[in-house]
Amino acid sequence: MDQKIRQMAGERLLGGAAWRDFLAVLQVAGDVVDQLGSDVTELDRVEWYRFLTRLMRHGLHRYVENSEPQRPRLIEVPWRHAINFQSPDQDHLIAEFFDGVHDYRISGNRGTVPYIVAVAWEGRFPEDHGARDWAPAGTDGLARFDPAMMNATAFLGSDAMHFEDNGDFTIACTRERPADARNWLPITDSTKGVLVRTLYHLREEAIAPTMRIERLDGGQPRPLLASELSAGLARAGQIVFGYAELVKRWWIEYRRRSPNAVFFDLAFYLANGGVADRHHGFGTWECGEDEALVVEFTPGACDYWILQLCNMWQENFDNYEDGQGYLQKFRARYEPGGRVRAVISHRDPGLDCNWVDLFGHVHGGWSLRLIRPEGAPPELSVWRLPATLLETEGWAALEGIAPAISGALHQQVTG
Repeated sequence: MDQKIRQMAGERLLGGAAWRDFLAVLQVAGDVVDQLGSDVTELDRVEWYRFLTRLMRHGLHRYVENSEPQRPRLIEVPWRHAINFQSPDQDHLIAEFFDGVHDYRISGNRGTVPYIVAVAWEGRFPEDHGARDWAPAGTDGLARFDPAMMNATAFLGSDAMHFEDNGDFTIACTRERPADARNWLPITDSTKGVLVRTLYHLREEAIAPTMRIERLDGGQPRPLLASELSAGLARAGQIVFGYAELVKRWWIEYRRRSPNAVFFDLAFYLANGGVADRHHGFGTWECGEDEALVVEFTPGACDYWILQLCNMWQENFDNYEDGQGYLQKFRARYEPGGRVRAVISHRDPGLDCNWVDLFGHVHGGWSLRLIRPEGAPPELSVWRLPATLLETEGWAALEGIAPAISGALHQQVTG
């Protein structure tokens, strides 16, 4: 960081301006919900304000509690943050790079999880972000400074990694590949951090991995600087605003498309922190209190798949911890030929089938994720009908109702 910028950022913190701007950005973020008008139900609004508190915790955990360039950490992102359709079968570990001039090593043991993928990412972080106010800039400021935007630049999956017989491994996170490095994740001066995703098929049967990150030059810990905390508060506030705007923008974009549809676009997904080892489609769903949705698709060969129902803010329902609200490969029931059929509704249809409980929600976002698939993503057929009709007539109720068809790569998001 330039010495003049460091001095300005430090003075801004010591004089209280950094704190006041942090609070002002939170207020701007909180008001985003009012831009969605009548789309927002009472439950949506309740969960919105809880969503903001989770984003605040997320930002402070990453950018204030773990803002020491000399002491990098791989910190776990709690599933309750549930940002961007987070899978309950996937854990996220994230390390922040604050000055863009160091090389790193990740070391650990994979446990018994079937798949790990490490991702290097870039973002929108102007050099002077800790030296200026951001609340007055509003959404225009996000065009320059948006920690919620994580553009993946390099990937390393466990299928391409070397492990010792006991599961130990090391990954060099460096600009140039070391001669003795068996596992390498390339980074650049623009890299803002590393995200490690660990996938469970059946979490209760797996031993979790362990890993840590360190600087190769062995940077020595020192007291926190005023300029660093000023920058950390700016990041912590702006990531709340960035995610608030992101979920609003996604809702508006997908809402104008066909409801109860899933759209795939790899480029769009990668620009939002995704990795290239999967198909991940998104859309919106809606289902009245007296209605039901019937969904059919054939996932095809893949390591893992999950169909998730989420609220407007892309958060997991509160019933996820009870094993509800989603379906995944290793717990679903299958029809002949590998087809999956599920009923999505507010009450159990009594059909001895895959049932996804909407837990009080009448609309939201949903996603279909297929990890390491063979071939294109599947088509989805979705029927929307009265719940009582399905309960009394069973699958015969679908006869004569044309399903909505979506999925597959020919239905992409643009822009």
